[in-house]
Amino acid sequence: QVRLVESGGGLVRPGGSLRLSCAASGWIRVVSSMGWYRQAPGKERELVAVISSAESTRYVDSVKGRFTISRDNAKKTVYLQMNSLKPEDTAVYYCNADVAVGISGGTHNYWGQGTQVTVSS
Repeated sequence: QVRLVESGGGLVRPGGSLRLSCAASGWIRVVSSMGWYRQAPGKERELVAVISSAESTRYVDSVKGRFTISRDNAKKTVYLQMNSLKPEDTAVYYCNADVAVGISGGTHNYWGQGTQVTVSS
């Protein structure tokens, strides 16, 4: 059993900052790719940022220069630092990870429960 637990969402004014965290726990052998997705009301879920085990990163164009994804492999945690937030960043943010489970289990994809980010004055 693997769990991804997000934290750090909330209400912030335009131009403000938030830092999201997502910790993986359970019978984990290796956490490879980790990422953040978001889903706004009435819209499809979209990839925001992803970081590989080698720490290469990729961002959706709309957040480049404002958001930074990072990870702490010892803590099995991924972070999303969000600066210069805009109302259009309002969404539920979901953590996602590819995890190799157990002693010799395969790699599976997991989702967190989501955390609400609201940008409003």
